[in-house]
Amino acid sequence: MGATVIAGLNTRVKVGMEIHVELCTRTKMWTAAPNVAHPEYFDAEPNALVDPIVIGMPGVLPMMNRDAVEMSIRVGLALGCEIARWCKWDRKSYYYPDLPKNYQISQYDLPLCRAGCVEAPVSDEPSAETKPIRITRAHLEEDAGKLMHEAPGGRPIDYSIVDLNRAGTPLLEIVTEPDIESAKQAVAFGKMLRNLCRFLGVTEGIMQQGHMRFEPNINVIIEKDGEEYATPIVEIKNLNSFKAVHGAIEHEHVRQVEQWLEDGKVLASGSKSTRGWDDARGITFLQREKEEAHDYRYFPDPDLIPVEVDEEWLDRLRATIPELPHQRARRYVDDYGLDIKQARRLTEERDVCLFYERVIEAGVEAKRAATVLLNNLAKRANEQGGLVSDLPINAEQIAAIEKMLSANAISSNGADELYGLCCAPGSESSDPCALAEEHGLLQISDERRLGEWVDAAIAAEPKAAQDIRDGNMKAIGRLVGAVMKLSGGQANPKAVQEKIREKLSS
Repeated sequence: MGATVIAGLNTRVKVGMEIHVELCTRTKMWTAAPNVAHPEYFDAEPNALVDPIVIGMPGVLPMMNRDAVEMSIRVGLALGCEIARWCKWDRKSYYYPDLPKNYQISQYDLPLCRAGCVEAPVSDEPSAETKPIRITRAHLEEDAGKLMHEAPGGRPIDYSIVDLNRAGTPLLEIVTEPDIESAKQAVAFGKMLRNLCRFLGVTEGIMQQGHMRFEPNINVIIEKDGEEYATPIVEIKNLNSFKAVHGAIEHEHVRQVEQWLEDGKVLASGSKSTRGWDDARGITFLQREKEEAHDYRYFPDPDLIPVEVDEEWLDRLRATIPELPHQRARRYVDDYGLDIKQARRLTEERDVCLFYERVIEAGVEAKRAATVLLNNLAKRANEQGGLVSDLPINAEQIAAIEKMLSANAISSNGADELYGLCCAPGSESSDPCALAEEHGLLQISDERRLGEWVDAAIAAEPKAAQDIRDGNMKAIGRLVGAVMKLSGGQANPKAVQEKIREKLSS
């Protein structure tokens, strides 16, 4: 990336990401209590998903959730990571009101996945180039609970409420190297990772529900008088929207340069700090100086046995990894003849991609299916504020509309109107053929009626008719227009042109 000029100085921002992914197992990481990240339990009453292990009662013994380990390994494999054949669990000690037992079971020096690399787009433009992002590690731990500073319904309170439903949720923390060079890249990487995890089926990835939280680690390289200076690293905590990720990085880029001009502080041991993000004001604010690893007093958890991953287990998990978004995009280009922009747009959301493939399975040609989704349906999805896959129309309805269009039973405009009717709320079970008849969208190709309309149009437009007889076929549009007006738009334009040529050539 090129340098950004701030206060007359050439600057470059460097970002490493920490991404916390709540895994959608049915139960929590160390207990059979239900997992709030599973769709079945997301709207549970506060503190309903707890048991003695979650609240840290004396004498309880945790038991590892095998599904969470397998989900984490599958993510690691998709990110090109090395999978540890032996790893252990560690206690990370700190006191916080939403962590009742005062330590988090995590992984310290032996993470489950490490040393990976993934190609990510440099922006979320469909034509964007890609660059490699190195994955430092991906380790499995448990989530903490949730502190709320408003009462249900938004009523202000002067104390905090603790909801422990989230405590103990399996949490995969993915850490990258500082390979990201702009806010746009950070957002594009985050979207790519969310989509990948959703394709793998390890998370629902609903940002508003906290399924994925982003913590960019940001510092700035400043050039002055032929020297380079690196500002101290700042970690922005718990961002749960891509808008916040973009805004926080952009703000920090400027703020750190201004701070350096004031105090001259540079990157050094113990200089890292954490900041929060004020979405309303668009600024970060200081939370605390960052702890070092020794502050957490890591030590191996005495209640849990290590995890050993043998080749047979690893091979079985490799076999469960589906075709991933970037692989599907390449196949759409190679096999279906789509351009890369279309392919990326179709694969940037799991549900849209799977819907596209259902449309093809229903019998619609792949390029035509792409056009329908990205044009006819995308404008309706935008109007309704959702994705194409959220619309009530289904693959079979699309196939029926396309069949009518191919048979010239409807025009292209009629097909688009039918798509609008099938995308209206409550139209899930509507029959497109019946809708076309009900709304007068079926084209008329009856020889007798077409002949009558063409005769009437010729009588009304004698000059156009004579021009056609004289070889000026541009005039045919006037006659076609006249027929369409006489037929109320129901005449088949292609059949009309053929009938005009037939009558005027005899």
